[in-house]
Amino acid sequence: MPEADSQPLPKKDPFIALRYKDFRSYLGMKLFFVFAYQMQAVVLGFYVYQLTKSAFALGLIGLSEAIPSIGIALYGGYISDKSEKKKMLLFVFFAVLLSSAVMFTITLKSMAGYIHTARIVPILYIMVFCNGLARPFYNPAAFTIMAHSVPKDIYPNSSTWNSSSWQIASIVGPLVGGLVYGFYGITAAFSIIIVFLLFALTCVFFLKRYPPLYTPKESIWKSLSEGIHFVFHNKMMIGAMSLDLFSVFFGGAVALLPVFANEILHVGPQGLGIMRATSSLGAVLVMLAMARISPMGKPWRNLLIAVTGFGLSIICFALSRNFYLSLLFLFTEGGFDSISVLIRGTIMQLLTPESMRGRVSAVNQMFIGSSNEIGAFESGTAAKLMGTVPSVLFGGSMTLLIVSITYFKTKKLIPLSLNEISAPDVEVKQEIAI
Repeated sequence: MPEADSQPLPKKDPFIALRYKDFRSYLGMKLFFVFAYQMQAVVLGFYVYQLTKSAFALGLIGLSEAIPSIGIALYGGYISDKSEKKKMLLFVFFAVLLSSAVMFTITLKSMAGYIHTARIVPILYIMVFCNGLARPFYNPAAFTIMAHSVPKDIYPNSSTWNSSSWQIASIVGPLVGGLVYGFYGITAAFSIIIVFLLFALTCVFFLKRYPPLYTPKESIWKSLSEGIHFVFHNKMMIGAMSLDLFSVFFGGAVALLPVFANEILHVGPQGLGIMRATSSLGAVLVMLAMARISPMGKPWRNLLIAVTGFGLSIICFALSRNFYLSLLFLFTEGGFDSISVLIRGTIMQLLTPESMRGRVSAVNQMFIGSSNEIGAFESGTAAKLMGTVPSVLFGGSMTLLIVSITYFKTKKLIPLSLNEISAPDVEVKQEIAI
């Protein structure tokens, strides 16, 4: 059981999770890593679009990361469950650093005229593919460390701070990425990305060791099947994952923001950074509000409402031709998404047995962790076939359809409180189980 740095702890303390040293180290790692990752996403997206003028090329960025991420997700979870987590994260961050260093080098050589422009995009796709190989090992290890760094009774508070750190980095990262790219160029942007990855790596060194709680006594296939069986026989868990997968798959307008910034709203890379940051600003402000006003009273009901708001925001964004109005809809999209992220994260933490966290996280990775990238590919493909605006309208409409179907399939889960989910009686267990 982790120990807080100070005692006694106020019962309603909104900062209670931050009083645990290892959780602070985890949060710093997450903050710096997501900053670098989100900054890189903006920089790469606009750079590739400038080189290719193709929305489909933007979709291929997502596909390049999703293929390895999904392909070895279950294996990553299996390795995480039986490995020491700090050592695993050190390997992951060294690999990601190497990938970013290669991107920095080829953009620098391109500016100096040592490499032809036509060769740059394939190399960038390969580096994104390498990042995709690292993700299946990062996510289960980080998921387990977060769960073990605080007591179980403050999971909702730690989930709030975890999501808030992600959103804060997602505000500042894209904003800095767009501004640096617009004023100083691609190479300067990658220099900052590498610096923040080094900060994240430093935070990993401050984590304590997390030895494995699971020693496999059966074959890898049987071990993996246990994680899959657990998730697919839990109605609430599979429902939450499915909602995220399909809403982000169809509602993933973020991948097309370079097209909106360049061709529709005419605001350039600086405007693209502001657009990406505005979505995350909405998310983090809502997250901070949820530190005091929790949506976990009736989590399943609130999850359905949040995903509905997400879909409506996407539709309104597609119809807008005013930059400031578009920012408003991106703000609400981010706010609704943050509510669903908090609820899903808490449900996952509460329902997952200690010995299966890595494998369950791996299944979650296949659904949620790569939904943004698969959604990016879907958005790029749909934009090529239907046009940019119709493809986003289609995606928002499909999100609303998915919520409607989920509502009718899970009506009995709507009245459940967080306490009933975390410590279910026999009747509630029957409702949650499939």
